[in-house]
Amino acid sequence: MPTAHHRGSRPLRVALVNDYEIVLRGLAQMFRPYADRVQLVELDARLPVSRPVDLALYDTHGRASEHAVDRLLASPGVGAVVVYGWDDEAQRVSRILRGRRCGYVSKSLAAAELVTALERVHRHGPLVSVDSGAPGAPGTTSPAVPASVRRARRGRHAWPGREHGLTPREGEVVSLIAQGLSNLAIAELTHLSINSVKSYIRTAYRKMEVESRSQAVLWAVQRGFTPDTLRIDGTTGLKVSS
Repeated sequence: MPTAHHRGSRPLRVALVNDYEIVLRGLAQMFRPYADRVQLVELDARLPVSRPVDLALYDTHGRASEHAVDRLLASPGVGAVVVYGWDDEAQRVSRILRGRRCGYVSKSLAAAELVTALERVHRHGPLVSVDSGAPGAPGTTSPAVPASVRRARRGRHAWPGREHGLTPREGEVVSLIAQGLSNLAIAELTHLSINSVKSYIRTAYRKMEVESRSQAVLWAVQRGFTPDTLRIDGTTGLKVSS
């Protein structure tokens, strides 16, 4: 059961940031039971955070952009940035975040653990927390949990293509194809090898039942794989800007 983090203290003011409405709304749903600890101020897709917040939680959808982190940190109302990604991104992302007022938390965390990690970043500064039961000291990772638990927790998340059987990585690669990126550009952006990119494309195409890049682009565009540009009020869930 959710419990208040400190008697008499106010909830953390948080903005959720990602390129896709489906991801933002899924993440907001996770926080709903913890309204006494986290106040969602706004959900932003490719728009700047417009109101003062303690933290901006940047959901990478499988990749962290140094430019996006810097842009968030430059926002006058953002106290700190916490990058939210999969475990295999932690080492690379921690290098991006070094020296910045940022933290990194894993999507393998249970919702209550995620809230605790955000509170810890707010109180103590940068934190890298992977899989935790109790987030470690700033700049450290926490003990791993079983793979079966990580898989179960992954099932809570939304990403483009999940309803069509695509994995997060496959959905990410298809999203980038839909935006017109070449395989080489995708590899550079995601820090994957070119062979890994090609492998994700092959498995995604089989699930999508397409055979060519042009068919894949059409399939993806028709199913909302291109990024959104909008702002959602965190309290009402209504779009306030687009």
